[in-house]
Amino acid sequence: MPQGGDLQVDDVGILARIDDLEKDVATVRHVALGERADLVIVAPATANTIAVSAAAMIAWPRSPKILEWFLAPMLTLAAIPYYLLALILVYVFAFTLKWFPLSGGYQAGTLPQWSWSFVWDVIKHSILPALSIILAAIGSWAIGIRAMMVTTSGEDYMTFAEARGLKDKTIFSRYALRNAMLPQVTALALSLGHVVSGALIVEVVFTYPGVGSLLYNAIQTADYFIIYGVVFMVILTIALATLVVDPMYPLLDPRIRV
Repeated sequence: MPQGGDLQVDDVGILARIDDLEKDVATVRHVALGERADLVIVAPATANTIAVSAAAMIAWPRSPKILEWFLAPMLTLAAIPYYLLALILVYVFAFTLKWFPLSGGYQAGTLPQWSWSFVWDVIKHSILPALSIILAAIGSWAIGIRAMMVTTSGEDYMTFAEARGLKDKTIFSRYALRNAMLPQVTALALSLGHVVSGALIVEVVFTYPGVGSLLYNAIQTADYFIIYGVVFMVILTIALATLVVDPMYPLLDPRIRV
């Protein structure tokens, strides 16, 4: 035991480990605040919004026929995994065309600060990683919403709405789309855990500082505190998303109200 303020080698190691634990806690806190969770939360939400709007218009019988040409690309995107699409985007838009940065969350040597130049730099670095997740997810979301729209179009309330002489816009938005969105809303909340696995590989490809790369580095270094923290935050996010989605059902389908 050290006496009178003497510092031993073992004490230095303990102090260094305490400092590492403080950094681990700070990192997980940043994840909890959403500073590194953009690909896990924003990307699937954006993909769901685009896919629902596009696929619903494609499946609607009164939509322009030219929209049917977008169905084949969506089905193709559904078969491409996140990481393969990420490699294609890196090669085409970053390596060949040089429109976007190759890797990183912002330019190396830049000090993070609240300025328009830094915000724009972060946005440029996040476009390709987010785009790979969005494009890969759009296909699967589009398949689901299109199937639900086809099923909804044959329901009795749709026939009754047409018999009442309602406008096509009203029938589409208030009768067809609202009922077709119910399974998609549930799937969006439950998909956050699945997106983490895809985001992990995408972030490794782009060397992007997100939740996936944070978990990947923690597993490599056997940093169990970070692993526990990230897994806990993912579970908590899914639970909160499910809790938020549940009260939305009566708003989408009045038949659920008790």
